[in-house]
Amino acid sequence: MEAKIGKFFDSVTGFFGGGDHIPWCDRDVIAGCEREVTDSTNGGSEELKSECIMRLSWALVHSRQAEDIQRGIAMLEASLEISSSPLQKREKLYLLAVGYYRSGEYGKSRQLVEQCLEIAPDFRQALTLKKTVEDRIAKDGVIGIGITATAVGLIAGGVAAALTRKK
Repeated sequence: MEAKIGKFFDSVTGFFGGGDHIPWCDRDVIAGCEREVTDSTNGGSEELKSECIMRLSWALVHSRQAEDIQRGIAMLEASLEISSSPLQKREKLYLLAVGYYRSGEYGKSRQLVEQCLEIAPDFRQALTLKKTVEDRIAKDGVIGIGITATAVGLIAGGVAAALTRKK
């Protein structure tokens, strides 16, 4: 009996808590990536600089801070057009999708992850992100319907109460 109750509470917590499996990144990791970019700019090759910028972009879109996520999105969008290979474009599209998911723009995230999957249909991280985004969109829809139904119920109850008082 206790196991069933525990499963029920876990499912309710997962429903309202989000429950995605996308990793978070701490501020100190971001600072380390920023130092790497600075060091690579002061004498490193273009390839090294590009790798450091990609690591920084990854860290930024996985941050818990909204301003970091927006900065990561801006960096990735600026560099998307100069992607030299399909693999680079796939990675940037995926990271952009993560950034938009983290910032709550689920429709944009789904669009980007679908573009990523056009390049690499078997990319597991993108497939997982797509399912996570679609689950979140569905969950938000269910919550929206619940809020609307509650509001309609309250209004109907208020009207009924007002009509009862008039009689």
